[in-house]
This record gives sequence, C-alpha cells and structure tokens, in this order.
Amino acid sequence: MTDPTPPVAPVRPVLRSHHGDEVSDPYEWLRAKDDPATIEHLEAENAYADATTAHLAELRETIFGEIKSRTQETDMSVPSRRGGWWYYARTVEGQQYAVRCRCPVEDADDWTPPEVGEGEDVPGEQVLLDGNVEAGDHAFFSLGAFSVTDDGHLLAFAVDTTGDERFTLRVKDLRTGELLPDTIEGAHYGATWARGGSHLFYTTVDDAWRPDKVWRHRLGDTGDDALVFHEDDDRFFTGIGSTRSDRYLMIASGSKITSEYRVLDAAEPEGEFVVVEPRRDGVEYSVEHAVVAGEDVFLVLHNDGAENFELAQAPVSSPGSAGWRTIVPHREDVRLEDVDAFAGQVVLSLRREALTRLQVIPLGPDGFGEPHEVERDEELFSIGLGGNAEWDPPVLRVGYTSFVTPSTVYDYVVATGELVLRKRQQVLGDFDPSRYEQHRTWATADDGTEVPVSVVCAKGTPRDGSAPAVIYGYGAYESSIDPAFSIGRLSLLDRGVVFAVAHVRGGGEMGRRWYDQGKTLTKRNTFTDFVAAARHLVAEGWTSHDRLVAEGASAGGLLMGAVANLAPEAFCGVLAQVPFVDALTSILDPSLPLTVIEWDEWGDPLHDPEVYAYMRGYSPYDNVRTADYPAVLAVSSLHDTRVLYVEPTKWVARLRALNDGAPQVILKTEMSAGHGGVSGRYESWRERAYELAWTLDVSGATR
Repeated sequence: MTDPTPPVAPVRPVLRSHHGDEVSDPYEWLRAKDDPATIEHLEAENAYADATTAHLAELRETIFGEIKSRTQETDMSVPSRRGGWWYYARTVEGQQYAVRCRCPVEDADDWTPPEVGEGEDVPGEQVLLDGNVEAGDHAFFSLGAFSVTDDGHLLAFAVDTTGDERFTLRVKDLRTGELLPDTIEGAHYGATWARGGSHLFYTTVDDAWRPDKVWRHRLGDTGDDALVFHEDDDRFFTGIGSTRSDRYLMIASGSKITSEYRVLDAAEPEGEFVVVEPRRDGVEYSVEHAVVAGEDVFLVLHNDGAENFELAQAPVSSPGSAGWRTIVPHREDVRLEDVDAFAGQVVLSLRREALTRLQVIPLGPDGFGEPHEVERDEELFSIGLGGNAEWDPPVLRVGYTSFVTPSTVYDYVVATGELVLRKRQQVLGDFDPSRYEQHRTWATADDGTEVPVSVVCAKGTPRDGSAPAVIYGYGAYESSIDPAFSIGRLSLLDRGVVFAVAHVRGGGEMGRRWYDQGKTLTKRNTFTDFVAAARHLVAEGWTSHDRLVAEGASAGGLLMGAVANLAPEAFCGVLAQVPFVDALTSILDPSLPLTVIEWDEWGDPLHDPEVYAYMRGYSPYDNVRTADYPAVLAVSSLHDTRVLYVEPTKWVARLRALNDGAPQVILKTEMSAGHGGVSGRYESWRERAYELAWTLDVSGATR
C-alpha cells in the first residue's frame, strides 16, 4: 500500500504592500470561503488527515472509551440558589447536551442544596431548557444566554446552531412552559433582565463581529427595540449586566487597555445610563455595588496609578475618580483580579506566586473588617467563587481543583470559615489521585527571567529523559493557564506521558507586568520563554526533545507556529488548535472580525512601521522556512469567527511547499463548528481522543 500524497494548494499570488515592504502571498485566495476550490481543498486535506492517521483508529477508539468509562455520564451539578428556587444542570447517559432545571426551595432557612442518587427523581423538578431538544438535528448547538427574571417567572435564552456566535434570543414563560412571541435574531452572548422582568437588554455585533450595541426590548412589544448605547470606537467591546444586588444595570465598554462603565437604577429601565468615570487611555476599572456601614457605594477595582490594581470605594451619587477612596492598596506581589460584593462581605479574587487566591473581607456596622484568606494545602491549585446569585447568603459557593484533584465544589460558611464539601467530580474506574504528582519548576529565559512551569505526571515516572511529554502554552491577553483536572489527560499520564504548562509572559500568572512583557513590541518574550521552558524540561530529565510535543490553541496556536519556526529541533510534534498563525495578514486588515480591537494587544501594523516590522519578523506564516520541522497537527473550524479557518490552511500549505511536501503535517478542519470546536460532549470526547492518539503516536508513548 502506497503512502497517501499530501494535498498541494495551487499558487495564486496576491500582492500586499505596506511601509515599503511588498509581499506576494501565494495562498491568500483560500480566504474565499464560498469558492468551491477552497472547500475542495479543505476536503482534500481532511481526506489526507484521515488516511495518514488511519493506523490510529483503534487507539482513538480506546482513548474515547477511556474518557467515556471514567465519566459519570448521568450526573447533576450542585444546585445554586436564587429566590425561591434551586437551579442546576443534569446530564443523561447517551445525550450530548445538558438539561437545565430547577426545583423549589422547601425551607428558606436551609441552605443545604438538594441531593439525589443516580436514577432518582428530583422532587418538584421543572425542566427549563433541554439542550438536546433545542439542538434537534443540527450538527452544532451552543447556548449563548440563560437568564431568569428576579421573580423566577421568565427565562431568556439564546441559541446558535451554526457556530458563528450569532444567536436567536427567545423568552419562555416558566409558569406555563410556553414560548412568548418575542424573538430577537442576531443577538450576541448574554441577556439581562431589568428588575421586575418588563424589559430585556441584549447586545449585537457589527460586521467585524465586535459587540457594539446595547438594545432594550420591552416584553410583548412588536415594534423596534430601543438602541440604548452604541460603542463607536472600533477598539472597544461593549456589554450589559446587573449587580448581584439587582439594584443597578451596568453597561461596560472596554478595549484591551481601557474601561468605561455606565450605570442605571434597575427599577427604571427606560432611564438614562450615567458614566461612572470617563474613559482614559490605559486606565481599566470595574464596578460593583455594595452597602458599607449602611450606605450604598460602588466598589471600583482599578489600575489608575496601580499596576496590579487596587480596590476603592466611591459614593453612588458621584462615582468618578475624584471620589475614589482606597480600601485595598496596590501591591507589587499581588494582582487583584476581581471583586464580588454581598450584603455581609466582599470577596477579592487575587493572584499571588502564580496561583489564584480568595480573600474574604467581612462587612460590619462600621464598614470593612479584617480580611482573611481561604486556605488550601496543595502545592498547585486553582480556587475561585462559583455560582453565587443571592445577595445575602450565609454560605458562599467556591470551586476548587488542581492537576490531581478533580473539580470540587464547596460551600464556605461565612460565620465560621468552614469549607463544606458539596461535590467532587466523580472519576469512575480505578482512578486514585495518589498515583499522580504535581510540581512547580522554574525555567530561565534568555533575558534571565524566571518562568514558572507546572508539571504533572504519574508517580514513579523516570527522570532520565526517557519519558514522552507534552508542554502546553498560551501567553496572551493576560489569560492564565491555572492548574485544573482533566479526565482526558489521564489517558496521557497513565501511558507515562509528562504534562507541563509553561506560564509564559503575555499571560497573567505573575501579575500585570508579566502580561505587559509579552505583548506588542515585547511579544517575542512569549516565544523564547516557551522554548526555554521546553529546554528546561529536557535539562531536568523530564523528557527529551525527540519525545516532546508542544500544544496550544488560538493565540496559543500562534505560539505553536512561532516556536516551530524558532526552534523546530526542540519538539517532535506540534499540536496547534484553531491557531492564529497568519497574524500579520489578519491584524493588517481592519475589515476582518475583531482586528481593530486587537491592536492594543499586538500593535497596529497598518499605521505603525515599527510594529509592522516586528510582527513581520515573528508571524508564523510569514516566517516558515526550509527546515526539519516536527510533525504538525493543525485543527481548525470552518465557521470560526475568531481565528478564520484560512490561517492554518495557508500555514500548512506553506509548510508543505517549502519542505518537500511535509507529509508529517496534517490539517483537520471541522466543517460544522466554531472557535470552540465541535459541540456535544461525545463529539468533543472523540475530537480530544483524535488529538491524544496523535500525540501519543508522534511522541512514541506506550499505547
């Protein structure tokens, strides 16, 4: 049997000229999504991917079976309380999507969520939305909004069945189960009710998929909805929500580096929103309502003169920065990330030493009390607030996980500081967390910076360089890749694979400065940090370069393309999921989805020749060369609106053209999916099994 022949994309040059640099792009024609030749090429790539991975079919099926057998398929989330109801989601064996339900609160003083055994009915259960029914025969299904009025009578929900992230927003009367005639097409994520449920607020996107308009819909009104706010600066997103107290509606506008909030009494939905603090370039802030010493105030988390943010208090009547009074000051070693206000306490989400933390500050008659931190004892972990819809609860819902601890839900008893275990993700089979270990190690970057690297493996994994390994990275938008448990990852660990996360600059693990040192004209630090982390793992004996696979998605996919060019010898394989690998072409074109708002992250190469030259020097597609590249699996989605399918398609074509056909390079495009890949849990498991089987194969891991 002869080996399959890689597809060859025809060369149809398109010229591009900026700042005196003329580029001939041979594969830009693939951007024409409606061109039959484009679809034909993608289908040829998929056929090649099928042929070259056919030998992994049995392994894929085995891994899929492992994921399925370890997962409690019929399950129920821990109910969260709002008003007179407990809200939760159920999954049922054999069904792709969750069923969203509620049951009545039987005792107003009892905050113990209802528990039922497998196969048992929940007393008084009411099914609010069955994702399986809503999905119907569609190949894709996504829920973009699920919002219940404060009286519990009405549900607003939004559905996308194509993957393009434009939703149909409907309203259901939960008393009768009937759908109301109110239907809104083309809505974006989210829906917010005014107090009393008479008005519904939602957002829409512009032609570049930027959420730019906030609308007000009066329930039952068949006329045009009212445009409440239009964000006309192309660098800014906008959206609307409400405070936990339900006292205020908030419109937030934000670029990557600047914020602006507008506030309105939720009882007056047709009133005028008032600006909290006018936008100032580089100043970010968020707003929460609290009652401190009997007075309504706004809590403002901001970075005005505070790189890692500080918490201030402001009067509701005059909330601008002139009246901000510092409550929690800035610290060099602590990044304040979020603030949540309740009737009896304020909870700060913060980050210290590359790990998340929760700090509870009690509220008493005289104001703020002494803060205390929710303590955990693992070396690596993630902790954060869960679903807390109530304003004055005696317990706070907290989520916790680590690389070796399955997702865990606690209720934190405010009065005593006790953590009450409500649920830990059940992992079926012979799973035993004591068989695994997690560590933090530090790699030294080219400029001497110490880069944290998290490692998890099976106990007893040899440290002689013989173990296969995966190193994961992202490094953009100040997003942090925090320790988290994964059932799918067990299929790697149990085969002797070491899994590592490189917390490279551009992410947020080490504070705002860490992010600033990996964006715009310092972006190369992200790539060199990752290569340094890979070499560090080899130097410490965790693995060897010929057994190390690099993995990243979206902006992390850009990282994959960049390090493949920078240090192809450091990896045996590169798994790039929806990879942003044609970054310069995309960021040069303001007509493309989300481009202009990205200029604060990457720089503006269209108008700034320095930024253009800098991006020209690292953009993966532009810097593909003749080299001994590792094996590549690029995974894309035809309907992705964030990273267009054309980016990995062009990248793969150029890798092939410059490297004798590059038979080890594979492109797999989902033809009915969006940025998050396929929908439905079983299809997602199969997709992950495909990637894991490929990873095991190229790293030479034991099957």
